[in-house]
Amino acid sequence: MTACAAALAAVALYIAGALRLRRRGDAWSPWRALSFGLGACGAAVAVAAPLPGGAFTAHMVQHLILGMYAPLLLVLGRPITLALRALPPGRVRRGLLGTARSRAAAFLVFPPVAAALDVGGLWILYRTPLFAATHERPWAHALVHLHVLLAGVLFTVAVCQVEPLRHRYSIALRGATLVLAGAAHAVLAKSLWVTPPPGFSAPDPHTGAEVMYYGGDVAEIALAVVIALRWYAAGGRALRRPARPSGGRPHSRTGRARTLLSTKVER
Repeated sequence: MTACAAALAAVALYIAGALRLRRRGDAWSPWRALSFGLGACGAAVAVAAPLPGGAFTAHMVQHLILGMYAPLLLVLGRPITLALRALPPGRVRRGLLGTARSRAAAFLVFPPVAAALDVGGLWILYRTPLFAATHERPWAHALVHLHVLLAGVLFTVAVCQVEPLRHRYSIALRGATLVLAGAAHAVLAKSLWVTPPPGFSAPDPHTGAEVMYYGGDVAEIALAVVIALRWYAAGGRALRRPARPSGGRPHSRTGRARTLLSTKVER
């Protein structure tokens, strides 16, 4: 019930922000709102609803939704961008922007760090007695769910870069991080096919490991598509940008202002 209430509250706040923009005459894509709503509902369903398969298979379905699919949908909804546009100028808006572009946030969404928190956390969960311990302690189970969701969101933000960040990392770094993280995820899934997590006995761990392996591939392909589309869009904006004079600087104050404005809009 707590997960459902949190999901409903998040969707309600998102819709309120989108409606505020519409009343002000600003556009906000309904596809972003749909993406965020599906992500929030998916996370709630993964935690609160019974899932198909045996215990280990159902857990892996839950892991994929919480750690991969829901974060991708949530991030594509661009909630931080929506909040920054919907909030009035003031302390709350400045605080949110300052947090999003702080050094701590920049460290957490540095692609290799985000990948280590995401996939590294899964290795610790499944290759140590921690997974079995979470079944005996409900509070530990809830903390693991929260970590999987937040780590998935951080990794998706770091790779997709659709929100305002302190640094913009190259497509080469983000693509390489995605490939290496996908490889680590696949190796973990194969190891679980051979040997289930320590201290956990499942009648047939093979199905759950296969769900993790192939379901992870689908999520990683979706992330790669987002990276490619962002790269394509950035290239299109660069081609449409007016060429600068031969000296490399605009000749007038108007030209300089237009250049600065275009830079801010792209960011």
